Amino acid sequence: MPSPQRALIEGRAALIVIDIQKSTFIDDSAERSIPNMPDYRERMQKARKLVDAAHDADIPVIFIQEIHRPDMVDFGRELDGSETVHCLASDPRTDIAKEEMGWRDGDYEVPKRRYSAFFGTDLEILLRGLKAETLLLCGGLTDVCVHYTFVDAHQSDYFCRVVEDCVAGSSLEAHEASLKAIEYLQTGARCSLANTLTAIAAS
Repeated sequence: MPSPQRALIEGRAALIVIDIQKSTFIDDSAERSIPNMPDYRERMQKARKLVDAAHDADIPVIFIQEIHRPDMVDFGRELDGSETVHCLASDPRTDIAKEEMGWRDGDYEVPKRRYSAFFGTDLEILLRGLKAETLLLCGGLTDVCVHYTFVDAHQSDYFCRVVEDCVAGSSLEAHEASLKAIEYLQTGARCSLANTLTAIAAS
């Protein structure tokens, strides 16, 4: 039986900006601690259009920040894979890219120690207070923090929309595979920036 056709935004929306941090804009290292697909920075820059549109439509904007303690006690198994040490609290590259993303007073900030923005944070409490039903997701990495956050949101019964122009993965292959897996879980979860901006304006 086919999935029901849903509006891009069902009920109240919130924009979740995942891990768009200063490193994206100031780190030009040939080899980074976390691999990025081509045009990663350009895709994060496009997310500014989402932030501006959400502000104009009075949709709450929630910035997620991956951040780890300088003594690294909170990394857990995170360094067992392809990633090296990253997002230390003592590193200015870890700061949220507030200027680049058009941060405004009244926006929310949620720090996290793990990939999912729900794991060990107060995001769920915040979303309940905001009475959010649809979560618009942008940021990185598509195949890691975006995907893990999407799955937890999906399992908590939120309508989830991943703006595919405004997310980027560790590689193009991983990015596409993750978007395919996301669409499998929620038909219509994968959406374009243009359609999302239209839906935000109509909200």
